[in-house]
Amino acid sequence: MSVQQPTSFERGIPTHKPGEPQNSPTVLQVPGPKRDRVLPRTLLTYRRDPLGFLTRLARTYGDIARFYFGPQQVWLLNHPDYVKDVLVTNNRKLKKGRILERAKQVLGEGLLTSEDPLHLRQRRLMQPAFKHDNIAAYARLMVDYADNWQQSWRHGETRDIHAEMMGLTLAVVAKALFGTDIQDKSGEIGDALNAIIDVFDFVMLPFSDILQHLPLPQVRRIHKARQKLDRIVYRIIEEARARAAGQTGSRIDLLSMLLAVQNEAAEDGDGSAGGMSDEQLRDECVTLILAGHETTAVTLSWTWYLLSQNRAAEAKLHAELDSCLGSRLATVEDLPRLTYTRRVLAESMRLYPPAWGVGRKTLEPYSIGGYTIPKGAIVLVSEWVMHRDARFFPDPEVFDPDRWSPGARETRSNFAYFPFGGGPRQCIGEDFAWMEGTLLLATIAQKWRLRLVPGHPVEPKPVITLRPKYGIKMSLERR
Repeated sequence: MSVQQPTSFERGIPTHKPGEPQNSPTVLQVPGPKRDRVLPRTLLTYRRDPLGFLTRLARTYGDIARFYFGPQQVWLLNHPDYVKDVLVTNNRKLKKGRILERAKQVLGEGLLTSEDPLHLRQRRLMQPAFKHDNIAAYARLMVDYADNWQQSWRHGETRDIHAEMMGLTLAVVAKALFGTDIQDKSGEIGDALNAIIDVFDFVMLPFSDILQHLPLPQVRRIHKARQKLDRIVYRIIEEARARAAGQTGSRIDLLSMLLAVQNEAAEDGDGSAGGMSDEQLRDECVTLILAGHETTAVTLSWTWYLLSQNRAAEAKLHAELDSCLGSRLATVEDLPRLTYTRRVLAESMRLYPPAWGVGRKTLEPYSIGGYTIPKGAIVLVSEWVMHRDARFFPDPEVFDPDRWSPGARETRSNFAYFPFGGGPRQCIGEDFAWMEGTLLLATIAQKWRLRLVPGHPVEPKPVITLRPKYGIKMSLERR
């Protein structure tokens, strides 16, 4: 698939000399659509189709483009060098964007929403749970849960595979990170999480910071979801505390580790020491429930869909599983040999990245690519747009797991692919997610082929993650 390249002016190639005053007649004009003066047409167009809007913007105006949501400037950057600059090189010049700032009303000050120095302190406290040795200990748990989950499946029946993956990954995360089974709580948690996902659409509305104080149905749903999650999470914390008091020896789940943290184990930016309060524990638990199971469930859902549409890739996956595993269940020792299985996941996250955009707000004037972005502007980099850019991924709409062979990866620009972010805010659970995704996919694909129900609509719904809008209904075929 070829992409028509914008002209030099549209791509924003600088025409002014370095050091020239900004009011010079040759000052660089910022490419982008005209600003709405009366009706918020740009915002309405974006809300109807965020993925299409951002894709058209990048293809029309190039690697740097500016648009407006009312008075708010938004800059879309679409080049690996710019992604690295935002996430790594100059990350201290930016902070979390509007959506995650507003999400604090539900998520609190967890890793997803907090800023330094709290973010750095919390990350240091949680890092031991995600060390390689501890993550490896979760492998058997993941495989056992996946094997037990598919025991209830029957050949020829139809299931919403997205709902199935949501339930499975929630059970895995709850056991691995919190040391508890949540069978009796899964329905409540699922309902609350769905309401939380809705909040990310609501907070994009103009004046949402004012609307949240009004007795609107959306606001009531948000408050009810938070109250429901609070009841569940605080109960999980108390149960973990009771278990810890009644047993000896170490535990590897994250919550037990955090409960056992001594004051000297954590030191914040000003040199004072202390562990987490119950409120901080709650915020991190809610964040990990959302981020830890939602993203993997979404990735697996799209993976099953893509495999059903690409029989050759599916056959290669099954051949690898048959060769490496035969009829036995996978173990952590098998991961280095399940290379094609991992490539399938990588390619799925390229086409349908679970996090489809990263927004930041400038803390000071921010220079990039010959432009100066003013303080208070939103800077956006989009995995959806970058991962489908033909400059970095030839035939970008084609599902091709072999893009991730060692030789192919070496020819690609860094940060052309960033499903887990990058820099100091790179996902703390990336290794956990890769292992979980690989083992769950391998365990289920050993025994099943999944086929999309004819006529079922499949469309991405870009909220905080890239969910399938109508679920993904598939028929089950036993291998």
